[in-house]
Amino acid sequence: MVRIRLLRVGSIRQPSYRIVVADQRSPRDGRFIETIGHFNPRTEPNTIVVDRERALHWLKRGAQPSDAVNRLLEKTEVMAVHRGEKTLEEVMAESPAQA
Repeated sequence: MVRIRLLRVGSIRQPSYRIVVADQRSPRDGRFIETIGHFNPRTEPNTIVVDRERALHWLKRGAQPSDAVNRLLEKTEVMAVHRGEKTLEEVMAESPAQA
């Protein structure tokens, strides 16, 4: 099964994460299919950048987000678009600064 999950990057005690699409059997920091964003919890406020179109592409094809990525996708309203509550154009108009 294909999962959307976090890949840890950064040095010791300074984590930063990439949001990637990977096979669930791959190790956490192992092989992945595509990078669709990044997340930095060390900034104030947290930096979340997601390529919404690519995230929706993978969600429509059955990719399952991990719990952490699901929370990030809720914040960026990708899951609302996936559920049909909003359109992608509405979300892009509300926050054009993010990809």
